[in-house]
Amino acid sequence: MVVYVRFSVILCFLWFCVLVFFLAVTECTICHVQCNTLCNGILVLSLKNTIASLNEQLTPTERRIAAAVLADPSLLTFGNVSTLAVSVGTSRASVVRFATKLGFAGYSEMQQRVREEVSVQLTKPIQRVRLDESVEPLKTIIVNAVHASFSTLSSESLDALAAPIATATNVWILSGETSMAGAIVLNSGLTMIREHVRLVHEHATSRELCGATKQDVAVVFDFSRYRKNAIASARILEGLGVPIVAITDSPFSPLSSLTELRCELTIPAVGPFDSSVPAVIAAELLVSQVVHKLGDRATKRIEQLESLWQATGVFLQ
Repeated sequence: MVVYVRFSVILCFLWFCVLVFFLAVTECTICHVQCNTLCNGILVLSLKNTIASLNEQLTPTERRIAAAVLADPSLLTFGNVSTLAVSVGTSRASVVRFATKLGFAGYSEMQQRVREEVSVQLTKPIQRVRLDESVEPLKTIIVNAVHASFSTLSSESLDALAAPIATATNVWILSGETSMAGAIVLNSGLTMIREHVRLVHEHATSRELCGATKQDVAVVFDFSRYRKNAIASARILEGLGVPIVAITDSPFSPLSSLTELRCELTIPAVGPFDSSVPAVIAAELLVSQVVHKLGDRATKRIEQLESLWQATGVFLQ
Protein backbone atom coordinates (compact mmCIF):
# COMPACT_ATOMS: atom_id res chain seq x y z
CA MET A 1 0.00 0.00 0.00
CA VAL A 2 2.81 2.40 0.92
CA VAL A 3 4.60 1.61 -2.34
CA TYR A 4 1.41 2.29 -4.29
CA VAL A 5 0.91 5.67 -2.57
CA ARG A 6 4.51 6.66 -3.21
CA PHE A 7 4.19 5.62 -6.86
CA SER A 8 1.00 7.70 -7.19
CA VAL A 9 2.70 10.75 -5.68
CA ILE A 10 5.67 10.39 -8.02
CA LEU A 11 3.36 9.95 -11.00
CA CYS A 12 1.37 13.06 -10.06
CA PHE A 13 4.59 15.03 -9.66
CA LEU A 14 5.80 13.90 -13.08
CA TRP A 15 2.49 14.88 -14.67
CA PHE A 16 2.72 18.28 -12.98
CA CYS A 17 6.24 18.81 -14.36
CA VAL A 18 5.10 17.84 -17.86
CA LEU A 19 2.15 20.26 -17.62
CA VAL A 20 4.35 23.16 -16.45
CA PHE A 21 6.85 22.46 -19.23
CA PHE A 22 4.08 22.33 -21.84
CA LEU A 23 2.57 25.63 -20.68
CA ALA A 24 5.98 27.31 -20.64
CA VAL A 25 6.81 26.12 -24.15
CA THR A 26 3.37 27.13 -25.41
CA GLU A 27 3.63 30.61 -23.90
CA CYS A 28 7.14 31.07 -25.28
CA THR A 29 5.99 29.94 -28.74
CA ILE A 30 3.00 32.28 -28.69
CA CYS A 31 5.16 35.22 -27.59
CA HIS A 32 7.70 34.42 -30.30
CA VAL A 33 5.01 34.26 -32.96
CA GLN A 34 3.41 37.50 -31.76
CA CYS A 35 6.76 39.26 -31.70
CA ASN A 36 7.61 38.06 -35.21
CA THR A 37 4.17 39.10 -36.44
CA LEU A 38 4.54 42.58 -34.98
CA CYS A 39 8.07 43.01 -36.29
CA ASN A 40 7.11 41.79 -39.74
CA GLY A 41 4.09 44.08 -39.87
CA ILE A 42 6.12 47.12 -38.86
CA LEU A 43 8.96 46.39 -41.25
CA VAL A 44 6.85 45.39 -44.22
CA LEU A 45 4.83 48.60 -43.97
CA SER A 46 7.94 50.79 -43.67
CA LEU A 47 10.07 48.98 -46.23
CA LYS A 48 7.32 48.81 -48.80
CA ASN A 49 6.94 52.58 -48.76
CA THR A 50 10.66 53.26 -49.02
CA ILE A 51 11.34 50.63 -51.66
CA ALA A 52 8.28 51.67 -53.66
CA SER A 53 9.55 55.23 -53.89
CA LEU A 54 12.90 53.98 -55.27
CA ASN A 55 11.65 51.04 -57.29
CA GLU A 56 12.57 52.47 -60.68
CA GLN A 57 16.13 53.11 -59.49
CA LEU A 58 16.70 49.56 -58.24
CA THR A 59 18.62 47.05 -60.34
CA PRO A 60 17.16 43.53 -60.89
CA THR A 61 19.48 42.20 -58.16
CA GLU A 62 18.42 44.93 -55.74
CA ARG A 63 14.79 44.13 -56.48
CA ARG A 64 15.48 40.49 -55.53
CA ILE A 65 17.03 41.68 -52.26
CA ALA A 66 14.02 43.91 -51.62
CA ALA A 67 11.61 41.04 -52.30
CA ALA A 68 13.51 38.75 -49.91
CA VAL A 69 13.53 41.32 -47.10
CA LEU A 70 9.84 42.10 -47.54
CA ALA A 71 8.99 38.39 -47.54
CA ASP A 72 11.09 37.69 -44.42
CA PRO A 73 12.07 40.88 -42.52
CA SER A 74 13.96 38.81 -39.94
CA LEU A 75 16.71 38.43 -42.56
CA LEU A 76 17.40 42.11 -42.01
CA THR A 77 16.74 42.47 -38.29
CA PHE A 78 18.54 39.32 -37.13
CA GLY A 79 20.85 38.35 -39.99
CA ASN A 80 24.05 39.81 -41.37
CA VAL A 81 25.26 40.78 -44.84
CA SER A 82 26.33 37.23 -45.65
CA THR A 83 23.04 35.70 -44.52
CA LEU A 84 21.02 38.04 -46.71
CA ALA A 85 23.40 37.66 -49.66
CA VAL A 86 23.24 33.84 -49.52
CA SER A 87 19.45 33.79 -49.20
CA VAL A 88 19.11 35.96 -52.31
CA GLY A 89 21.94 34.32 -54.24
CA THR A 90 23.98 37.45 -54.69
CA SER A 91 27.16 39.05 -53.37
CA ARG A 92 27.77 40.92 -50.13
CA ALA A 93 28.67 43.99 -52.20
CA SER A 94 25.22 43.98 -53.82
CA VAL A 95 23.56 43.95 -50.40
CA VAL A 96 25.70 46.90 -49.28
CA ARG A 97 24.84 48.81 -52.47
CA PHE A 98 21.16 48.12 -51.78
CA ALA A 99 21.52 49.67 -48.32
CA THR A 100 23.26 52.78 -49.67
CA LYS A 101 20.60 53.22 -52.34
CA LEU A 102 18.00 53.35 -49.56
CA GLY A 103 19.93 56.24 -48.04
CA PHE A 104 22.17 54.52 -45.48
CA ALA A 105 25.94 54.59 -45.10
CA GLY A 106 25.98 50.80 -45.28
CA TYR A 107 24.28 47.58 -44.20
CA SER A 108 25.08 48.03 -40.50
CA GLU A 109 23.44 51.45 -40.38
CA MET A 110 20.34 50.15 -42.16
CA GLN A 111 20.08 47.18 -39.79
CA GLN A 112 20.62 49.34 -36.71
CA ARG A 113 17.97 51.84 -37.82
CA VAL A 114 15.43 49.10 -38.41
CA ARG A 115 16.19 47.48 -35.05
CA GLU A 116 15.74 50.83 -33.30
CA GLU A 117 12.43 51.36 -35.04
CA VAL A 118 11.18 47.93 -34.05
CA SER A 119 12.31 48.55 -30.47
CA VAL A 120 10.45 51.85 -30.31
CA GLN A 121 7.35 50.37 -31.93
CA LEU A 122 7.23 47.49 -29.46
CA THR A 123 8.01 49.60 -26.39
CA LYS A 124 4.88 51.42 -25.28
CA PRO A 125 4.79 54.39 -22.87
CA ILE A 126 3.55 52.23 -19.99
CA GLN A 127 6.59 49.97 -20.42
CA ARG A 128 8.94 52.96 -20.46
CA VAL A 129 7.48 54.22 -17.17
CA ARG A 130 8.74 51.07 -15.49
CA LEU A 131 12.32 51.67 -16.62
CA ASP A 132 14.62 52.90 -13.88
CA GLU A 133 16.01 56.05 -15.49
CA SER A 134 17.49 59.04 -13.71
CA VAL A 135 17.23 62.56 -15.11
CA GLU A 136 20.93 63.02 -15.93
CA PRO A 137 21.14 60.46 -18.79
CA LEU A 138 17.96 61.95 -20.25
CA LYS A 139 19.60 65.38 -20.36
CA THR A 140 22.41 63.93 -22.43
CA ILE A 141 19.92 62.22 -24.74
CA ILE A 142 18.09 65.51 -25.34
CA VAL A 143 21.31 67.45 -25.95
CA ASN A 144 22.44 64.82 -28.47
CA ALA A 145 19.06 65.05 -30.21
CA VAL A 146 19.42 68.84 -30.44
CA HIS A 147 22.85 68.52 -32.06
CA ALA A 148 21.54 65.86 -34.44
CA SER A 149 18.65 68.15 -35.42
CA PHE A 150 20.98 71.03 -36.22
CA SER A 151 23.12 68.69 -38.29
CA THR A 152 20.11 67.40 -40.24
CA LEU A 153 18.59 70.86 -40.75
CA SER A 154 21.41 72.38 -42.76
CA SER A 155 21.03 75.73 -44.53
CA GLU A 156 20.49 73.95 -47.84
CA SER A 157 17.87 71.62 -46.38
CA LEU A 158 15.97 74.44 -44.68
CA ASP A 159 16.03 76.51 -47.86
CA ALA A 160 14.50 73.66 -49.86
CA LEU A 161 11.84 72.93 -47.22
CA ALA A 162 10.89 76.60 -46.79
CA ALA A 163 10.61 77.47 -50.49
CA PRO A 164 7.13 75.99 -51.16
CA ILE A 165 5.85 77.25 -47.79
CA ALA A 166 6.74 80.82 -48.75
CA THR A 167 5.10 80.70 -52.18
CA ALA A 168 2.03 78.48 -51.65
CA THR A 169 -1.49 79.89 -51.76
CA ASN A 170 -2.50 77.90 -48.67
CA VAL A 171 -0.37 76.10 -46.11
CA TRP A 172 -1.97 73.02 -44.55
CA ILE A 173 -0.28 71.66 -41.42
CA LEU A 174 -1.01 68.08 -40.35
CA SER A 175 0.45 66.01 -37.54
CA GLY A 176 0.34 62.82 -35.58
CA GLU A 177 0.05 62.96 -31.79
CA THR A 178 3.74 62.50 -30.94
CA SER A 179 4.79 65.31 -33.27
CA MET A 180 1.99 67.77 -32.49
CA ALA A 181 4.23 70.17 -30.55
CA GLY A 182 6.18 70.92 -33.72
CA ALA A 183 2.99 71.42 -35.74
CA ILE A 184 1.60 73.86 -33.17
CA VAL A 185 4.81 75.90 -33.11
CA LEU A 186 4.95 76.00 -36.91
CA ASN A 187 1.31 77.09 -37.13
CA SER A 188 1.83 79.81 -34.52
CA GLY A 189 4.91 81.17 -36.28
CA LEU A 190 3.60 81.02 -39.85
CA THR A 191 0.26 82.66 -39.05
CA MET A 192 2.17 85.69 -37.78
CA ILE A 193 4.21 86.12 -40.96
CA ARG A 194 1.85 85.08 -43.78
CA GLU A 195 -1.83 84.53 -44.53
CA HIS A 196 -3.80 81.34 -45.26
CA VAL A 197 -2.14 78.97 -42.80
CA ARG A 198 -4.26 76.24 -41.20
CA LEU A 199 -3.49 73.59 -38.60
CA VAL A 200 -5.74 70.71 -39.62
CA HIS A 201 -7.20 68.76 -36.70
CA GLU A 202 -8.12 65.13 -37.13
CA HIS A 203 -11.88 65.56 -36.61
CA ALA A 204 -12.05 68.21 -39.37
CA THR A 205 -9.60 66.76 -41.89
CA SER A 206 -12.05 66.12 -44.73
CA ARG A 207 -13.82 69.46 -44.33
CA GLU A 208 -10.57 71.42 -44.17
CA LEU A 209 -8.78 69.74 -47.06
CA CYS A 210 -11.62 69.39 -49.56
CA GLY A 211 -10.48 72.55 -51.34
CA ALA A 212 -6.73 71.88 -51.42
CA THR A 213 -5.06 72.48 -54.79
CA LYS A 214 -1.69 72.10 -56.50
CA GLN A 215 -0.92 75.72 -55.61
CA ASP A 216 -0.95 74.84 -51.90
CA VAL A 217 1.55 72.99 -49.74
CA ALA A 218 1.04 70.48 -46.92
CA VAL A 219 3.55 70.33 -44.08
CA VAL A 220 3.16 66.96 -42.38
CA PHE A 221 4.75 66.04 -39.05
CA ASP A 222 4.72 62.41 -37.96
CA PHE A 223 7.07 60.13 -36.08
CA SER A 224 7.25 56.45 -35.17
CA ARG A 225 3.95 54.92 -34.09
CA TYR A 226 2.68 56.79 -37.11
CA ARG A 227 -0.89 58.05 -37.04
CA LYS A 228 -3.31 56.71 -39.63
CA ASN A 229 -5.04 60.06 -40.22
CA ALA A 230 -1.83 62.01 -40.84
CA ILE A 231 -0.42 59.43 -43.25
CA ALA A 232 -3.71 58.84 -45.09
CA SER A 233 -4.28 62.59 -45.48
CA ALA A 234 -0.75 63.12 -46.78
CA ARG A 235 -1.23 60.34 -49.35
CA ILE A 236 -4.52 61.84 -50.53
CA LEU A 237 -2.99 65.32 -50.85
CA GLU A 238 0.01 63.92 -52.72
CA GLY A 239 -2.40 62.20 -55.09
CA LEU A 240 -4.09 65.56 -55.72
CA GLY A 241 -0.76 67.07 -56.68
CA VAL A 242 -0.31 69.09 -53.49
CA PRO A 243 3.42 69.38 -52.65
CA ILE A 244 4.32 67.65 -49.37
CA VAL A 245 6.94 68.86 -46.90
CA ALA A 246 7.54 65.99 -44.47
CA ILE A 247 9.06 66.32 -41.00
CA THR A 248 9.61 62.71 -40.00
CA ASP A 249 12.12 60.37 -38.38
CA SER A 250 13.32 57.75 -40.84
CA PRO A 251 13.77 56.81 -44.49
CA PHE A 252 11.38 53.97 -43.60
CA SER A 253 8.67 56.43 -42.53
CA PRO A 254 5.49 56.18 -44.63
CA LEU A 255 5.96 59.88 -45.40
CA SER A 256 9.39 59.34 -46.96
CA SER A 257 7.92 57.67 -50.03
CA LEU A 258 5.68 60.67 -50.73
CA THR A 259 8.19 63.48 -51.17
CA GLU A 260 11.78 64.49 -51.69
CA LEU A 261 11.11 67.56 -49.54
CA ARG A 262 11.65 66.01 -46.14
CA CYS A 263 13.92 65.96 -43.13
CA GLU A 264 14.51 62.89 -40.98
CA LEU A 265 15.04 63.85 -37.36
CA THR A 266 16.39 61.76 -34.50
CA ILE A 267 13.53 61.39 -32.00
CA PRO A 268 14.71 59.93 -28.68
CA ALA A 269 12.53 58.48 -25.96
CA VAL A 270 12.50 60.75 -22.91
CA GLY A 271 10.74 59.11 -20.00
CA PRO A 272 7.52 57.40 -21.13
CA PHE A 273 7.13 59.48 -24.29
CA ASP A 274 9.10 60.58 -27.35
CA SER A 275 10.85 63.94 -27.19
CA SER A 276 9.11 66.94 -28.78
CA VAL A 277 12.32 68.99 -28.87
CA PRO A 278 13.52 68.01 -32.39
CA ALA A 279 10.10 68.78 -33.91
CA VAL A 280 10.00 72.19 -32.22
CA ILE A 281 13.53 72.96 -33.42
CA ALA A 282 12.54 72.08 -36.99
CA ALA A 283 9.43 74.26 -36.76
CA GLU A 284 11.26 77.29 -35.39
CA LEU A 285 14.05 77.08 -37.96
CA LEU A 286 11.50 76.70 -40.75
CA VAL A 287 9.63 79.81 -39.61
CA SER A 288 12.88 81.76 -39.55
CA GLN A 289 13.75 80.61 -43.07
CA VAL A 290 10.28 81.45 -44.41
CA VAL A 291 10.57 84.95 -42.92
CA HIS A 292 13.82 85.38 -44.82
CA LYS A 293 12.16 84.28 -48.07
CA LEU A 294 9.07 86.45 -47.62
CA GLY A 295 11.10 89.58 -46.88
CA ASP A 296 8.96 92.76 -46.81
CA ARG A 297 5.75 90.74 -46.99
CA ALA A 298 6.51 89.17 -43.61
CA THR A 299 7.70 92.48 -42.15
CA LYS A 300 4.45 94.27 -43.08
CA ARG A 301 2.32 91.51 -41.59
CA ILE A 302 4.27 91.56 -38.32
CA GLU A 303 3.88 95.37 -38.16
CA GLN A 304 0.12 95.04 -38.69
CA LEU A 305 -0.02 92.37 -36.02
CA GLU A 306 1.86 94.57 -33.54
CA SER A 307 -0.58 97.43 -34.20
CA LEU A 308 -3.55 95.15 -33.55
CA TRP A 309 -1.99 93.83 -30.35
CA GLN A 310 -1.53 97.38 -29.08
CA ALA A 311 -5.04 98.43 -30.14
CA THR A 312 -6.65 95.49 -28.35
CA GLY A 313 -4.45 95.69 -25.26
CA VAL A 314 -3.14 92.15 -25.60
CA PHE A 315 -0.10 92.57 -23.37
CA LEU A 316 -0.04 93.36 -19.68
CA GLN A 317 1.40 96.85 -19.22
